[in-house]
Amino acid sequence: MALHPTLAEITRRVTLRSEGSRAGYLRRVEQARVAGTSRGRVSCTNLAHAFAAEPAASKLVLREIRAPNIGIVSAYNDMLSAHQPFARFPELIKRAAQEVGATAQFAGGVPAMCDGVTQGQPGMELSLFSRDVIAMSTAIALSHGVFDAVLCLGVCDKIVPGLLIGALQFGHLPAVFVPAGPMTSGLSNDDKARMRQQFAEGKLDRAALLEAESRAYHGPGTCTFYGTANSNQFLMEVMGLHLPGAAFVTPNTPLRDALTSAAARRVAQITHLGDHYTPLAKVLNERAIINAIVGLLATGGSTNHTIHLVAIARAAGIIINWDDFDALSAVVPLLARIYPNGSADINHFHAAGGAGFVIRELLSAGLLHDDVLTVTGKSLSHFTEEPTLNGEIVTWRPAPVSSGDDSVLRTAAAPFSTDGGMRVLRGNLGRSVIKVSAVKAAHRVVEAPALVFDDQDDVLASFKRGELQRDFVAVVRFQGPRANGMPELHKLTPALGSLQDAGFHVALVTDGRMSGASGKVPAAIHVSPECLAGGPLGKVRNGDIIRLDADAGTLEVKVSPEEWAQRVVSTPDLSRNQFGMGRELFQSARAAALTAEEGASIFGTIDIHQFENSPESILTGTTS
Repeated sequence: MALHPTLAEITRRVTLRSEGSRAGYLRRVEQARVAGTSRGRVSCTNLAHAFAAEPAASKLVLREIRAPNIGIVSAYNDMLSAHQPFARFPELIKRAAQEVGATAQFAGGVPAMCDGVTQGQPGMELSLFSRDVIAMSTAIALSHGVFDAVLCLGVCDKIVPGLLIGALQFGHLPAVFVPAGPMTSGLSNDDKARMRQQFAEGKLDRAALLEAESRAYHGPGTCTFYGTANSNQFLMEVMGLHLPGAAFVTPNTPLRDALTSAAARRVAQITHLGDHYTPLAKVLNERAIINAIVGLLATGGSTNHTIHLVAIARAAGIIINWDDFDALSAVVPLLARIYPNGSADINHFHAAGGAGFVIRELLSAGLLHDDVLTVTGKSLSHFTEEPTLNGEIVTWRPAPVSSGDDSVLRTAAAPFSTDGGMRVLRGNLGRSVIKVSAVKAAHRVVEAPALVFDDQDDVLASFKRGELQRDFVAVVRFQGPRANGMPELHKLTPALGSLQDAGFHVALVTDGRMSGASGKVPAAIHVSPECLAGGPLGKVRNGDIIRLDADAGTLEVKVSPEEWAQRVVSTPDLSRNQFGMGRELFQSARAAALTAEEGASIFGTIDIHQFENSPESILTGTTS
């Protein structure tokens, strides 16, 4: 199938925009490759330290420097359900590496906070910055320079983007991402959302709510809704960084263990010591990034990736922006309905055909680049297959040719929507993104007076006092990266959803984020520039009429240009966001953070435009 013309044009635009910065990145990767990617370039003292604690047999292999040594970077902790299964993975990996004559060492752990635990709490103000801390932690783990490849063990929100950003600094090394899989289905997402709303309305006590939540989140594995964590996993598939079909196999099952072992064997085969050298820098190129955006849109994925994908791309010298998301969303059909865009959970999606089905449908419509290099050594078409066990060995078979449930998964010829349901809003309040795939058509245009808040708890307090029984647009300001670390405001969803169900026209406008599990209420989020950077949202006053029009792609306050020009941005007291729960340690991060559209990264001091264009061949041979 020929490429869709919009996909081809956006890819061309991104490639041209990134020409200088991408060439500079690849030049540095080539320099690292030439310097040596194995233990051969370290001193005897260095090397002795690196294998001092290894068993005798592993020491012999490591001394000879002929077989690959795999570095394991893991986000394991046993508080976070999605990462608790990783406790068993290092031993599985080490055994599998030995089977192919390689070694594997646990290179380092990275922090892994759970947004589900910190949601609505002060700790949530560290969440976004944890991504960049994870990237730095990954770099520290790999900085020992004794590894020929890396396996990245991570699943959840900021963790996979952080691991990938960190690994890209070692783009001369092959990298395979190893997921743990989703927990088995518990209380349905619809029932969970209903009980949260009843609690917000005072119709349910805390004990009943906790019991419901405990039945929803009940065991090891990823939360089963389609938030940022499961969006991460689909993106790793469509970028070719997983083994095909690895994303949504549940933990602690024979197939899950076999896939983990297979990942170790595969990464050992693609190091510079063999004939199939596949460095990360060649896998993650402009076409892979475009594929990721398309995959996100086609499945109704998390708006957090309008930040994370930008940051990931920049780490590889690739420059994307929200206009790219917006243009692709206009032509990418919505093929999946998974909560919050529907009632089904990720296990239902997987059973109906899953990632392989979606990738095949998008390829058949010319909406994905097939001519990419993946960690399998094959094109993206390999990812239209799903894994199965043949004894103890993983083999692959074609994904189902028809959906197992067309209320969950549909073909590109008969989608749920002809567009991807994520749009950019523009107007005199700045630029923002809105996810409309879960918003009913009747709620996509809201024009109402503004009610201005500088803290999400103030919104909830006003709701509990009965002051929000009206049409309004909640403007929650000073929630950007520089103000307070850009926490998710998912705690507002039950209250605003209750008001919308009561017949009121309500919307949220904020320079903060919403959870990947949000979507019922129209929300213009990530408004840029943020208020603390002088963004116009800081000029809004109570009673100003705001029009949010998701259909037209506009976000405007109806104030005369003369009056608007005279107003100044408010300057609230943000001192309470600077201390407690470790927030004092992140003052420099807040000060350095880029805008949301630039990825909200703290690595903003690096000028990605500084690299001169270079026609030279990178990575010895054809650059993908």
